[in-house]
Amino acid sequence: MKNVIVIGGGAAGFFSAIHIKENNPNFNVTILEKGKEVLQKVRISGGGRCNVTHACFTPKELISFYPRGKKELLGPFHQFMCGDTMEWFESKGVPLKIEADNRVFPVSNSSQSIIDCLFSEVTRLQIEVKKSCGVLAILPKDNTYAIQTKTATFIADFVVFTPGSSEKMWTLIQQLGHTVIPTVPSLFTFNIKDKRIEGLPGLAVQDVTVTIKDTKFSSQGPLLITHWGMSGPAILKLSAFGARILSEKNYQYQVLVNWLSDTSENVKEQLIAFKNADGKVMVNKRSPFEKFPKRLWASLIQIVGITETTRWAALSTKTIEKLTQELVAGTYHAQGKSTFKEEFVTAGGIDLKEVNFKRFESKILPNFFFAGEILNIDAVTGGFNFQNAWTGGYIIGKSVGN
Repeated sequence: MKNVIVIGGGAAGFFSAIHIKENNPNFNVTILEKGKEVLQKVRISGGGRCNVTHACFTPKELISFYPRGKKELLGPFHQFMCGDTMEWFESKGVPLKIEADNRVFPVSNSSQSIIDCLFSEVTRLQIEVKKSCGVLAILPKDNTYAIQTKTATFIADFVVFTPGSSEKMWTLIQQLGHTVIPTVPSLFTFNIKDKRIEGLPGLAVQDVTVTIKDTKFSSQGPLLITHWGMSGPAILKLSAFGARILSEKNYQYQVLVNWLSDTSENVKEQLIAFKNADGKVMVNKRSPFEKFPKRLWASLIQIVGITETTRWAALSTKTIEKLTQELVAGTYHAQGKSTFKEEFVTAGGIDLKEVNFKRFESKILPNFFFAGEILNIDAVTGGFNFQNAWTGGYIIGKSVGN
């Protein structure tokens, strides 16, 4: 009987183990988890609701959400992607729902539904889960691997390495000959102290374009003002795609915010047209832009010197130009970052050139497989990081089990 040791009790590890055993019931599959609990990232994902995947059903579109790993994942996504994930969980008795922003959650709104499902399959398939069983060393030995822990040594014909982001595991895999790209935070909010957004935490603007000054990195979408600065999909996407350069800048950089996702020419024309049509109206009472948050409008006009008693007719050309600048290219100084909720995602990991993505197998170590965060693959928020884990686990299951 072949022995499979899965190192890491997260989503990728569980999904790999389940699919290996489903493909070959005769294999002895054991999951080793260093902590006292397993599937902790599943538990806290999506604010405790578990953002299982994303309702994106075209591989070419799906890879666009991955700052690192898009080329490598295109082929695997043709084998198993979001629709397959949804079908798998629903076939196991977990009804799912697609929300307005295309994120996919269990109907129960509880990550426990996903955890219970994975545990149920592990129990059904007689896969052993050993908690508080951290790996100390992996030693290649006569076409097998000796996996050393504090309490025992396991002999494995196949190793599935899914420990997530772990300094000890990076060191361990480097000792076996793999290259590790240094990790940096990927999904984070921008720490910004600025009078323009002071007193506005919780305020959301639906269609904002955000750019890191003097770089090619830009993103568009909803922006949320927080107590610490700026967050929301537009910021989180920018933090993911700009992860390395922002780390190099030591998280000190200028952010250009286009609150209207429009050109300065169009915005200036609208301001002038409004001035000509509604000159008697107080500027702080009405803006030309439908659905633009009133509190943000009040803050921005105050910054350019418009008082509560200023009427539209009194605006000079220079003031209109200043206001246009604030609306389409306001400059904000970011100093530092904050983790997005409790979901810590990193850019970095095993060099993708050293992995065969037809099987998710090491090109250096035979019968040694990788999935999940240990790889230099990460995505924007919205269920995409989990989808990487599910896809990797499924393909490993086929590769090892067959």
